[in-house]
Amino acid sequence: MDERDYRALRDLVAAGGVTVLTGAGMSTASGIPDYRGPDGSRRVQPMQYAEFLASAENRRRYWARSYVGWARFRAAGPNDAHRAVAALQHGGQFEELITQNVDGLHQSAGSRDVIELHGNLNEIVCLNCEERFERGEVHRWISEANPGFTADSEEIRPDGDIVLAAQDFADFRLVRCVTCGSDLLKPDVVFFGGSVAKPLVEQAYAAVESADALLVLGSSLQVMSGLRFVKRAHALGLPVALVTRWPTRGDEWASLRIDSLLQDVLPRLVNDLLQAPPTQPVSL
Repeated sequence: MDERDYRALRDLVAAGGVTVLTGAGMSTASGIPDYRGPDGSRRVQPMQYAEFLASAENRRRYWARSYVGWARFRAAGPNDAHRAVAALQHGGQFEELITQNVDGLHQSAGSRDVIELHGNLNEIVCLNCEERFERGEVHRWISEANPGFTADSEEIRPDGDIVLAAQDFADFRLVRCVTCGSDLLKPDVVFFGGSVAKPLVEQAYAAVESADALLVLGSSLQVMSGLRFVKRAHALGLPVALVTRWPTRGDEWASLRIDSLLQDVLPRLVNDLLQAPPTQPVSL
Protein backbone atom coordinates (compact mmCIF):
# COMPACT_ATOMS: atom_id res chain seq x y z
CA MET A 1 0.00 0.00 0.00
CA ASP A 2 1.41 3.34 -1.05
CA GLU A 3 1.81 5.62 1.97
CA ARG A 4 0.76 8.71 0.04
CA ASP A 5 -2.47 6.99 -0.94
CA TYR A 6 -3.07 5.93 2.64
CA ARG A 7 -2.55 9.48 3.90
CA ALA A 8 -4.98 10.78 1.27
CA LEU A 9 -7.56 8.25 2.43
CA ARG A 10 -6.93 9.14 6.07
CA ASP A 11 -7.45 12.82 5.33
CA LEU A 12 -10.65 12.12 3.41
CA VAL A 13 -12.08 10.03 6.25
CA ALA A 14 -10.90 12.49 8.92
CA ALA A 15 -12.92 15.24 7.25
CA GLY A 16 -16.12 13.26 7.87
CA GLY A 17 -19.32 13.25 5.84
CA VAL A 18 -18.36 9.98 4.16
CA THR A 19 -21.00 7.61 2.82
CA VAL A 20 -19.70 4.04 2.66
CA LEU A 21 -20.61 1.30 0.18
CA THR A 22 -19.45 -2.22 1.05
CA GLY A 23 -19.27 -5.48 -0.87
CA ALA A 24 -18.36 -9.12 -0.38
CA GLY A 25 -14.72 -8.33 0.34
CA MET A 26 -15.80 -7.05 3.77
CA SER A 27 -16.72 -10.57 4.87
CA THR A 28 -14.00 -12.77 3.39
CA ALA A 29 -12.00 -12.59 6.63
CA SER A 30 -15.12 -13.88 8.41
CA GLY A 31 -15.00 -17.05 6.32
CA ILE A 32 -17.60 -16.00 3.75
CA PRO A 33 -16.02 -15.99 0.28
CA ASP A 34 -16.75 -13.46 -2.44
CA TYR A 35 -18.18 -14.29 -5.84
CA ARG A 36 -15.34 -13.22 -8.09
CA GLY A 37 -11.68 -13.85 -8.81
CA PRO A 38 -8.94 -11.31 -9.63
CA ASP A 39 -10.19 -10.94 -13.22
CA GLY A 40 -13.74 -10.10 -12.08
CA SER A 41 -15.20 -13.40 -13.30
CA ARG A 42 -17.51 -15.38 -11.02
CA ARG A 43 -15.99 -18.26 -9.10
CA VAL A 44 -19.43 -19.81 -8.66
CA GLN A 45 -22.74 -19.69 -10.50
CA PRO A 46 -25.47 -18.56 -8.08
CA MET A 47 -29.15 -19.43 -8.40
CA GLN A 48 -30.89 -17.02 -10.76
CA TYR A 49 -34.24 -15.52 -9.75
CA ALA A 50 -36.02 -16.80 -12.87
CA GLU A 51 -34.49 -20.23 -12.29
CA PHE A 52 -35.79 -20.28 -8.71
CA LEU A 53 -39.32 -19.44 -9.89
CA ALA A 54 -39.27 -21.87 -12.80
CA SER A 55 -39.76 -25.16 -10.97
CA ALA A 56 -40.16 -26.89 -7.62
CA GLU A 57 -37.13 -29.00 -8.55
CA ASN A 58 -34.96 -25.88 -8.76
CA ARG A 59 -36.30 -24.66 -5.43
CA ARG A 60 -35.58 -28.06 -3.90
CA ARG A 61 -32.00 -27.85 -5.14
CA TYR A 62 -31.62 -24.34 -3.75
CA TRP A 63 -33.12 -25.12 -0.35
CA ALA A 64 -31.11 -28.32 0.13
CA ARG A 65 -27.90 -26.36 -0.47
CA SER A 66 -29.04 -23.41 1.60
CA TYR A 67 -30.20 -25.61 4.49
CA VAL A 68 -26.77 -27.20 4.85
CA GLY A 69 -24.93 -23.93 4.28
CA TRP A 70 -26.98 -21.93 6.76
CA ALA A 71 -25.50 -23.62 9.82
CA ARG A 72 -22.02 -22.56 8.72
CA PHE A 73 -23.08 -19.16 7.45
CA ARG A 74 -24.80 -18.10 10.67
CA ALA A 75 -21.73 -19.12 12.69
CA ALA A 76 -19.67 -16.40 10.96
CA GLY A 77 -18.93 -13.34 13.04
CA PRO A 78 -17.78 -9.81 12.22
CA ASN A 79 -14.10 -9.28 11.56
CA ASP A 80 -11.78 -6.34 12.25
CA ALA A 81 -12.93 -4.54 9.10
CA HIS A 82 -16.59 -4.66 10.20
CA ARG A 83 -15.63 -3.43 13.65
CA ALA A 84 -13.53 -0.63 12.20
CA VAL A 85 -16.41 0.57 10.03
CA ALA A 86 -18.69 0.58 13.07
CA ALA A 87 -16.11 2.48 15.13
CA LEU A 88 -15.63 5.11 12.42
CA GLN A 89 -19.38 5.49 12.04
CA HIS A 90 -19.84 6.00 15.77
CA GLY A 91 -16.85 8.33 15.76
CA GLY A 92 -18.59 10.59 13.24
CA GLN A 93 -16.29 9.99 10.26
CA PHE A 94 -18.74 7.75 8.41
CA GLU A 95 -22.35 8.75 7.90
CA GLU A 96 -24.61 6.45 5.87
CA LEU A 97 -23.63 2.82 5.34
CA ILE A 98 -24.84 0.98 2.23
CA THR A 99 -24.02 -2.71 1.84
CA GLN A 100 -24.44 -5.24 -0.93
CA ASN A 101 -23.92 -8.04 1.59
CA VAL A 102 -26.71 -10.20 3.00
CA ASP A 103 -24.92 -11.53 6.10
CA GLY A 104 -25.90 -8.91 8.69
CA LEU A 105 -22.31 -8.68 9.97
CA HIS A 106 -22.23 -4.88 9.88
CA GLN A 107 -25.09 -4.81 12.39
CA SER A 108 -23.42 -7.50 14.50
CA ALA A 109 -20.32 -5.31 14.67
CA GLY A 110 -22.36 -2.34 15.88
CA SER A 111 -23.08 -0.35 12.73
CA ARG A 112 -26.41 1.49 12.72
CA ASP A 113 -28.98 2.34 10.06
CA VAL A 114 -27.50 -0.02 7.48
CA ILE A 115 -29.07 0.16 4.02
CA GLU A 116 -29.12 -3.48 2.87
CA LEU A 117 -29.41 -3.23 -0.91
CA HIS A 118 -29.70 -6.98 -1.42
CA GLY A 119 -31.68 -7.88 1.71
CA ASN A 120 -30.75 -10.16 4.57
CA LEU A 121 -30.63 -13.96 4.77
CA ASN A 122 -32.18 -13.86 8.25
CA GLU A 123 -35.63 -13.22 6.79
CA ILE A 124 -37.78 -15.47 4.61
CA VAL A 125 -40.65 -14.22 2.46
CA CYS A 126 -43.44 -16.16 0.74
CA LEU A 127 -43.55 -14.95 -2.84
CA ASN A 128 -47.21 -16.00 -3.08
CA CYS A 129 -48.80 -14.25 -0.08
CA GLU A 130 -45.88 -12.04 1.11
CA GLU A 131 -45.95 -13.47 4.64
CA ARG A 132 -42.58 -13.15 6.37
CA PHE A 133 -40.80 -15.58 8.67
CA GLU A 134 -37.62 -15.63 10.71
CA ARG A 135 -34.95 -17.80 9.11
CA GLY A 136 -34.48 -19.94 12.21
CA GLU A 137 -38.17 -20.86 12.18
CA VAL A 138 -38.08 -22.01 8.57
CA HIS A 139 -34.82 -23.86 9.23
CA ARG A 140 -36.64 -25.77 11.98
CA TRP A 141 -39.48 -26.69 9.59
CA ILE A 142 -36.94 -28.02 7.11
CA SER A 143 -35.23 -30.07 9.83
CA GLU A 144 -38.56 -31.63 10.80
CA ALA A 145 -39.43 -32.38 7.17
CA ASN A 146 -36.01 -33.91 6.47
CA PRO A 147 -34.93 -35.84 9.58
CA GLY A 148 -31.37 -37.01 9.33
CA PHE A 149 -30.64 -35.04 6.16
CA THR A 150 -26.93 -34.33 5.88
CA ALA A 151 -24.60 -33.49 3.05
CA ASP A 152 -20.87 -33.03 2.91
CA SER A 153 -19.39 -29.94 1.31
CA GLU A 154 -16.50 -27.72 2.31
CA GLU A 155 -17.50 -24.86 0.01
CA ILE A 156 -19.85 -22.18 1.31
CA ARG A 157 -21.02 -19.39 -0.96
CA PRO A 158 -21.60 -15.66 -0.34
CA ASP A 159 -25.38 -16.14 -0.37
CA GLY A 160 -25.21 -18.84 2.30
CA ASP A 161 -25.66 -22.02 0.27
CA ILE A 162 -23.08 -24.66 -0.63
CA VAL A 163 -22.10 -26.87 -3.53
CA LEU A 164 -23.97 -30.19 -3.62
CA ALA A 165 -24.13 -32.97 -6.18
CA ALA A 166 -27.60 -33.89 -7.44
CA GLN A 167 -27.65 -37.22 -5.61
CA ASP A 168 -27.06 -35.42 -2.31
CA PHE A 169 -30.54 -33.89 -2.32
CA ALA A 170 -32.55 -36.48 -4.27
CA ASP A 171 -34.81 -37.14 -1.26
CA PHE A 172 -34.93 -33.59 0.10
CA ARG A 173 -38.44 -32.31 0.87
CA LEU A 174 -39.52 -28.71 0.44
CA VAL A 175 -41.57 -27.01 3.16
CA ARG A 176 -44.55 -24.76 2.51
CA CYS A 177 -45.82 -21.44 3.77
CA VAL A 178 -48.01 -22.02 6.83
CA THR A 179 -50.25 -19.14 5.74
CA CYS A 180 -51.07 -19.98 2.13
CA GLY A 181 -49.54 -23.42 1.53
CA SER A 182 -47.24 -22.30 -1.29
CA ASP A 183 -43.73 -23.70 -1.68
CA LEU A 184 -42.54 -20.30 -2.93
CA LEU A 185 -40.57 -19.55 0.21
CA LYS A 186 -37.40 -17.58 -0.51
CA PRO A 187 -34.80 -15.75 1.57
CA ASP A 188 -35.60 -12.05 1.39
CA VAL A 189 -32.53 -11.27 -0.68
CA VAL A 190 -32.03 -10.17 -4.27
CA PHE A 191 -31.04 -13.13 -6.41
CA PHE A 192 -28.99 -12.62 -9.56
CA GLY A 193 -31.43 -11.51 -12.22
CA GLY A 194 -33.68 -9.84 -9.64
CA SER A 195 -34.05 -6.14 -8.90
CA VAL A 196 -33.32 -4.02 -5.85
CA ALA A 197 -36.51 -2.47 -4.47
CA LYS A 198 -36.96 1.08 -5.74
CA PRO A 199 -37.34 2.66 -2.25
CA LEU A 200 -33.98 1.17 -1.23
CA VAL A 201 -32.32 2.49 -4.37
CA GLU A 202 -33.74 5.95 -3.71
CA GLN A 203 -32.60 5.82 -0.07
CA ALA A 204 -29.09 4.87 -1.17
CA TYR A 205 -29.01 7.62 -3.81
CA ALA A 206 -30.04 10.12 -1.14
CA ALA A 207 -27.21 8.91 1.11
CA VAL A 208 -24.71 9.48 -1.69
CA GLU A 209 -26.14 12.86 -2.66
CA SER A 210 -25.96 14.16 0.92
CA ALA A 211 -22.34 13.02 1.38
CA ASP A 212 -19.07 14.87 1.05
CA ALA A 213 -17.36 11.74 -0.31
CA LEU A 214 -18.08 8.12 -1.22
CA LEU A 215 -15.86 5.30 0.06
CA VAL A 216 -16.24 1.85 -1.53
CA LEU A 217 -14.92 -1.07 0.52
CA GLY A 218 -14.47 -4.61 -0.77
CA SER A 219 -16.62 -4.43 -3.90
CA SER A 220 -15.64 -5.29 -7.47
CA LEU A 221 -18.55 -3.08 -8.64
CA GLN A 222 -19.24 -5.60 -11.38
CA VAL A 223 -23.01 -5.26 -11.02
CA MET A 224 -24.95 -2.04 -11.55
CA SER A 225 -26.60 -2.21 -8.10
CA GLY A 226 -23.36 -0.82 -6.65
CA LEU A 227 -21.70 0.83 -9.64
CA ARG A 228 -24.55 3.31 -10.15
CA PHE A 229 -23.74 5.01 -6.84
CA VAL A 230 -20.11 5.48 -7.87
CA LYS A 231 -21.29 7.03 -11.12
CA ARG A 232 -23.71 9.31 -9.27
CA ALA A 233 -21.02 10.49 -6.84
CA HIS A 234 -18.64 11.17 -9.72
CA ALA A 235 -21.32 13.09 -11.61
CA LEU A 236 -21.86 15.25 -8.52
CA GLY A 237 -18.15 16.00 -8.30
CA LEU A 238 -17.69 14.09 -5.04
CA PRO A 239 -14.40 12.33 -4.25
CA VAL A 240 -14.72 8.57 -4.76
CA ALA A 241 -12.23 6.32 -2.93
CA LEU A 242 -12.01 2.58 -3.56
CA VAL A 243 -10.30 0.15 -1.19
CA THR A 244 -10.33 -3.47 -2.35
CA ARG A 245 -8.14 -6.14 -3.89
CA TRP A 246 -7.88 -6.34 -7.66
CA PRO A 247 -9.25 -3.97 -10.32
CA THR A 248 -12.90 -2.92 -10.20
CA ARG A 249 -15.43 -1.85 -12.76
CA GLY A 250 -15.54 1.56 -11.09
CA ASP A 251 -11.83 2.41 -11.26
CA GLU A 252 -12.25 5.01 -14.00
CA TRP A 253 -14.51 7.13 -11.77
CA ALA A 254 -12.31 6.89 -8.68
CA SER A 255 -10.22 9.78 -7.41
CA LEU A 256 -8.31 7.41 -5.08
CA ARG A 257 -7.70 3.68 -5.49
CA ILE A 258 -6.00 1.48 -2.88
CA ASP A 259 -5.38 -2.18 -3.75
CA SER A 260 -5.14 -3.70 -0.28
CA LEU A 261 -6.87 -5.97 2.19
CA LEU A 262 -9.44 -4.11 4.25
CA GLN A 263 -7.97 -5.60 7.44
CA ASP A 264 -4.71 -3.80 6.62
CA VAL A 265 -6.36 -0.41 6.08
CA LEU A 266 -9.46 0.08 8.22
CA PRO A 267 -8.05 -0.81 11.67
CA ARG A 268 -5.15 1.54 10.93
CA LEU A 269 -7.62 4.33 10.22
CA VAL A 270 -9.28 3.67 13.56
CA ASN A 271 -5.94 3.80 15.36
CA ASP A 272 -4.94 7.00 13.59
CA LEU A 273 -8.25 8.82 13.91
CA LEU A 274 -9.84 7.45 17.08
CA GLN A 275 -6.82 6.09 19.00
CA ALA A 276 -8.86 2.98 19.86
CA PRO A 277 -8.15 -0.62 18.80
CA PRO A 278 -10.84 -1.96 16.44
CA THR A 279 -10.33 -5.53 17.59
CA GLN A 280 -12.67 -4.98 20.55
CA PRO A 281 -16.46 -4.73 20.26
CA VAL A 282 -17.74 -1.22 19.77
CA SER A 283 -19.40 0.26 22.86
CA LEU A 284 -22.85 1.51 21.94
